[in-house]
Amino acid sequence: MEGRVLQHAGACARLPHSGGACIGPVVTSAMNPIVVIPARMASTRLPGKPLADICGRAMILRVLDAAMAENAGPVLVAAGDPEIAEAVEAGGGRAVLTDPKLASGSDRVLAAVKAADPDGAHDAVVNLQGDLPWLPAGTLRAALDALAADSEADIATLAVEDAARAAADNPNVVKAVLAARAGLPARALYFTRAAAPWGEGPLWKHVGIYAYRRAALERFCALPPSALEQRERLEQLRALEAGMTIVAAPLDAVPDGVDTPEDLERARARFATRTSAADT
Repeated sequence: MEGRVLQHAGACARLPHSGGACIGPVVTSAMNPIVVIPARMASTRLPGKPLADICGRAMILRVLDAAMAENAGPVLVAAGDPEIAEAVEAGGGRAVLTDPKLASGSDRVLAAVKAADPDGAHDAVVNLQGDLPWLPAGTLRAALDALAADSEADIATLAVEDAARAAADNPNVVKAVLAARAGLPARALYFTRAAAPWGEGPLWKHVGIYAYRRAALERFCALPPSALEQRERLEQLRALEAGMTIVAAPLDAVPDGVDTPEDLERARARFATRTSAADT
């Protein structure tokens, strides 16, 4: 993956409120990304989540499979507990055991990257949540393309249009307030649990997958928690309050996360259906 050019055949830039029209090819620069999946056993709503069985394979391994299928770069698990690291390595993946006292997944990602790549060969880092066992095809590449397309961007993330504003009053659905720019990914102005922006028009549901320039990840993790971050309970606001630039690429579907026992059952049903279809 050394010096991989993040430009794939047929790639087309689309901006929010563009009606899905192609505004030109995605033009990106050479980057050498690594994908890191932070995971820890402690979970308020679903303890032991990384090792939860999904049709014969631990969830962390399902996430690892999904990340590897994206072909966006080598994949590493930042394990907060020894049993996670052991499961990943037994399943054919690579893991780095991180300090369980680290405050956040972002901190675990940075610690794992420093341990696995001390010489800084990887200049872009994707932070993929450890509870996303299924990803729409091209999800990680979309974030990396958005990062590479804008030289001023520190971080790239993803958003899905909610044209009907169905999630407007749901505080568990984070909304991204975006500013469209001709020929470039949308600039993220704010993230909130409230219904924003006000007035007619779609909302954008934030997808919590991030692609960082490596230097930006280091800067972000060195910053103290910010006032808005603590108020909204949204870590990405720390970056915005510090003057960092976040851009967002559009996705057509929200990846199915697993936060509760009910989510886990839905994930099992999805994989059971897929397995049955593959056997027919």
